[in-house]
Amino acid sequence: MRKKKGFKMTTGHFFFNIKAGHQNTITISRQTKAEAVRAFKDYQKQRKDCEWLGQWNGKSFVDTDINEAA
Repeated sequence: MRKKKGFKMTTGHFFFNIKAGHQNTITISRQTKAEAVRAFKDYQKQRKDCEWLGQWNGKSFVDTDINEAA
């Protein structure tokens, strides 16, 4: 059986998912909001199925609206 995630969710970083198939989801993180929004929009330009998660505070995601983040 393969590993699920090779990283830990770090507090203060911004996360988004890219759905890459039936049950395959890639989670991408960036340290700053500007980097995360830029990368998210670049994936959307490539017509990838993306989902904005927001900033991880240790227990849940905050700043979960991409329109406010942009």
